Amino acid sequence: MHHSRLCSMQIDCNVEDIDAAAEFWAAALGRPVDRDHSGTRGNYVMLATPPDEPMVQIQRVEHESRVHLDIETDDIPAEVARLEALGASVVKELERWVVMQAPTGQRFCVVRLQRPGFPKNANRWD
Repeated sequence: MHHSRLCSMQIDCNVEDIDAAAEFWAAALGRPVDRDHSGTRGNYVMLATPPDEPMVQIQRVEHESRVHLDIETDDIPAEVARLEALGASVVKELERWVVMQAPTGQRFCVVRLQRPGFPKNANRWD
């Protein structure tokens, strides 16, 4: 048995200035940049979101600009197996997360726990 839930929206930006990109998305989404968040570092900038909402992270990337979702779980291998059974495939396994592709073509990540209050609002999978 494991749990998973929507964790965050990652806004991938192929830009030189990640701070300018973060300021745009902060203004567009009505969420201020959170410079004190532990996820704000290097190529990553967090927006301030309430604890019961998914996180929003702006990240500088080398691939095309896009938006992707992260699913957080207390058991990454079990969640990856569950999603593979639904038709998703593993694109790349990294140290702390797995990049997957849905059968409909979108990429997303399965990540370790990120937000407080887990497993509140999480699905339970047996």
